[in-house]
Amino acid sequence: MSEPRAVVIGSGIGGLTAAVALHQSGWQVTVLERAESLEPVGAGIGLAPNAQRALDVIGLGDDIRELAAWQGDGGMRNPAGRRLSRTNSAAVAERFGGPLVLVHRATLIDRIAARLPAGTVRTASPAQLADSGVTGGRPARVNTPDGQMEADLVIGADGINSGVRRTLFPDHPGPAYTGFTTWRVVVPAPDRPFEPHETWGAGALWGTQPLKDGRIYAYAAAVAPAGARAADDEKAELLRRFGAWHEPIPGIIAAAEVGQVLRNDVHHLIDPLPSFHRGRTVLIGDAAHAMAPTLGQGGNQAIEDGIVLAHHAVPAGDLGTGLAAFTAQRLPRTTGIVRRAANIGRLMSLTSAPAVAVRDTLISVVSRLAPGLVLRTFDGIADWRPPHRTYAAGAQDVHDVHHGQQVERQGRPQ
Repeated sequence: MSEPRAVVIGSGIGGLTAAVALHQSGWQVTVLERAESLEPVGAGIGLAPNAQRALDVIGLGDDIRELAAWQGDGGMRNPAGRRLSRTNSAAVAERFGGPLVLVHRATLIDRIAARLPAGTVRTASPAQLADSGVTGGRPARVNTPDGQMEADLVIGADGINSGVRRTLFPDHPGPAYTGFTTWRVVVPAPDRPFEPHETWGAGALWGTQPLKDGRIYAYAAAVAPAGARAADDEKAELLRRFGAWHEPIPGIIAAAEVGQVLRNDVHHLIDPLPSFHRGRTVLIGDAAHAMAPTLGQGGNQAIEDGIVLAHHAVPAGDLGTGLAAFTAQRLPRTTGIVRRAANIGRLMSLTSAPAVAVRDTLISVVSRLAPGLVLRTFDGIADWRPPHRTYAAGAQDVHDVHHGQQVERQGRPQ
């Protein structure tokens, strides 16, 4: 019996994770990517314990942990540098079974793609869904520059502006603007030591986190009209908005090269889709549940999607039943996370002085009197565990082993 064929549209983190998991479970997989290369547009990505456990299932968890910076103790500050809360990395690891780690997106993409057979990923290959197919009946069809492809399963991993989603659900309103924009940059580490931090101001935030290679990943967000851009350069815009904030923020901005700063408006699918699948076609990642970055879960949830999809889309099983189970498992979970991220985004977006003062006071009081309450924000998210088996033929559920290793090693120096 020949292997069933899956076509993944989009080679982001979710699409590649799904491709690897499906390949390991016995699918013949082709990944179609519009861009000329797999070089991702982005900077750093934080991987919470839930995503690390998902990567364990396809044998990548340890590789990524070795390459990543493990989050140390830090906290939240205000623009003057006053501490609002502390982050205890040991408490995080104890509560959720492992630490948060930070890795460059390019590193993560490279490591996932390396698990696929040569020729699986076809770049410069824009693709459009022509027919979603019918489970138990006709195959799905995808239009490509080289002609039309038929597939037993099509995975729409084509991002927030997903063409696959529009084809499946043409009446859905699509992504909505959150009200704020973001900047990201990777620069050399400053000369003086610094503590990892996230700093919240009036309608704005800044985050500074170390990468394992010695560089710094910095991110910022601010309330802004949709589509607004700096008249000169985004580095200059960061200086205008954050140049008077506490160190090392001004120094990090100064270290960025002109033209290096990435800026993106943030949109989310605050109105959930009615389903994540139709026929033989399924949506994952931002195509299915784009969310604000305020919980750091966008890429993490895409990784989860890929693993759970392979668990349910068993080559010898009933695809219709499998995709229905995928939607039933993933849609409620991701809808809740999208809404949690939106709520935190609204807190960050407060601009009036009285509201900001109340917010900061509450954060400070809760951090001092009930530090565990802050960690509860991630209950039900970071403690997620993948299905016990995502592919047949010798697969093992390894996340329990890695859980023990993570707790043991969470204090390891970089």
